[in-house]
Amino acid sequence: MKKTKVAVLLSGGIDSSYAAYLLQLEGYEVEGIYLKLHDDEKKHEQCIQNVQKVGEFLSIKTHVIDAMDDFKRIVYDNFVHSYEAGLTPNPCALCNPHMKFGLALDKALELGCEKIATGHYARVKDARIAEAADGSKDQSYFLFGISQEAINRVIFPLGGLIKEELKPIALEKLPWLGSLQTYKESQDVCFIKNDYMDILRLHVKVDRAGVVTDQEGNSIGTHQGYMHYTVGKRRGFRIDGAHDPHYVLRTEPKTNTVIVGKKDELKTYEVSAVNLSLPKDFKDGEYGIKVRYRSPKVLAYVSLEDGVIKAKLKEPVFGVAAGQALVVYEDDKVLGGGWLN
Repeated sequence: MKKTKVAVLLSGGIDSSYAAYLLQLEGYEVEGIYLKLHDDEKKHEQCIQNVQKVGEFLSIKTHVIDAMDDFKRIVYDNFVHSYEAGLTPNPCALCNPHMKFGLALDKALELGCEKIATGHYARVKDARIAEAADGSKDQSYFLFGISQEAINRVIFPLGGLIKEELKPIALEKLPWLGSLQTYKESQDVCFIKNDYMDILRLHVKVDRAGVVTDQEGNSIGTHQGYMHYTVGKRRGFRIDGAHDPHYVLRTEPKTNTVIVGKKDELKTYEVSAVNLSLPKDFKDGEYGIKVRYRSPKVLAYVSLEDGVIKAKLKEPVFGVAAGQALVVYEDDKVLGGGWLN
């Protein structure tokens, strides 16, 4: 009987390497794909060495794809321009549909693979992306924008596993990755080494002192430059004579102004987003929504009209940032989402 051929997106880290190992155990014919996305050649060199070790250990072919130009144009430049525009971008949620489940999926199909697999913590249920068994590692939020074809072809070998339980097993099976004591988890955003401001400083002038105002427009302090601040931040600016904590409510790039307020001013009961992946036949009703990765789902009445998702929440959310994703869930399944405005 012919084995199903699957392309595993390998990063050189523990999750994708162990995913490839598990798929081969399950009887799949496995090939590995490494995507060169950012421009850190030293990091690529180390990751590709690990990918090659996976290939040798499993006796599988591995392919390196240079996707740096596409990544810069679609993800990296968007990241910089978004901060310039006073938004808080979500590069991983943008990368997934375009790069990992777009460009890499096309490459997998060219290689004759029927399926594509990754080390994401997520599952597929009823032809939908669904939450992982490990709630602390669930990445379904970042996958809201991938195409239906990608969903139909994807396998998430780690979706039903708990990270802390699989980690010692994976490091025992794949010892070149290190030990529990030495293994370092990869950073959240692949092209940021330390601080996102280091990236922005390469392209724009971010350190420009400006005025902090309250909601009424009264000047109450100073700041270091509006790109230093995202919604909800409470440090790094000076408020004259303030005793209570103040939080960033929004920024105004044209005037280099940061608007702040008390925590209560961060809360909202209504949010809206430009639709990306909610289907046209979406039925208005009560669903769970998430407005940022680490936030819990909140019940809301969700409607879709003229390409805009509107959500009226049963309880408030705090610090909603334009540029992040609004993701709509039915129980544990992702129905789709869009970009908060």
